[in-house]
Amino acid sequence: MSDRRATARADARTSPLLAEVRDGLSARPRTLSSRFFYDHRGSLLFEQITRLPEYYLTRAETRLLERHMPAQLAELLPESLVELGAGGGGKTRIILDAAHAHGAVPTWVPIDVSAEFLAESAATLRATYDWLAVRPIVADFTEASLNLGHRVPRPALFAFLGSTIGNFDTPDAVALLSRVRAAMHLGDRLLLGVDLRKDPAVIERAYNDSAGVTAEFNRNLLLVLNRELGADFRPEHFDHHAPWVSDRSRIEMHLVSRSAQVVRIPGIDDVHFEQGDSIRTEICCKYDRGSVESMFASAGLRLDCWLEDERDGYAIVLAAPFVSALEG
Repeated sequence: MSDRRATARADARTSPLLAEVRDGLSARPRTLSSRFFYDHRGSLLFEQITRLPEYYLTRAETRLLERHMPAQLAELLPESLVELGAGGGGKTRIILDAAHAHGAVPTWVPIDVSAEFLAESAATLRATYDWLAVRPIVADFTEASLNLGHRVPRPALFAFLGSTIGNFDTPDAVALLSRVRAAMHLGDRLLLGVDLRKDPAVIERAYNDSAGVTAEFNRNLLLVLNRELGADFRPEHFDHHAPWVSDRSRIEMHLVSRSAQVVRIPGIDDVHFEQGDSIRTEICCKYDRGSVESMFASAGLRLDCWLEDERDGYAIVLAAPFVSALEG
């Protein structure tokens, strides 16, 4: 073993980020986590994506929330909104406004890995709602149990929107939903956004927009690795490719090497690409009612309410904890 390779392996052992990238790029197929998308520039690009004519998901989910949340929250009257992932924008406000209109004064509990983002979101919503208590939690809910302690008044509405559940394959999605179920009490509900199966051409257009914003968003991941790890990816040498994979009912986003090239990342061995080699950067699973109910059942949840936007084939779903005879 050369000194250089010994050093590389030692560096990868001591840096979780470097080890994750090393493992992903040495796997077949090569993969990189979609969480690398969301630096400041990536977040701005994604905001652009949500406004593109091809990207129906945000518009459909917003319509459903505006149409149905007032009636749903009049029944639930949540004492807290536990939001998984980045929040604080328009959809969060729709939920808070609907709850408050019916006399609830919910505590907002956003959970995200970024302390900086949480601080910014908390400051924005505190300035908007003088009645709102904000209790942010810095955590990676995709990998660890939700340790909510006594910070969450009940009943609670857990919200996981944007069809973000689709970024996980079924076993990982069930594991995530199981962690949410473990944090729920009787009377709590989970609000989940899911994109539904439809004409694949419609879905493909949403991830291959004519303006090229999604392509730029995808390649931005490489700039993040250059900055964070000192890598020398040249994003212009990779093409965005996002095909529909019919046997898995999902979109797969890839970066495809335009030519043979070598990428150097300090701390790990050089990464060699041939023309046409790809890195999978994201999956976006699509659902029907049966597949959602199956995931819920595996996670200890039961479908409570299914609300569908038939125009764009999108649904928001309310789920309740399944209570066994022993628990009841």
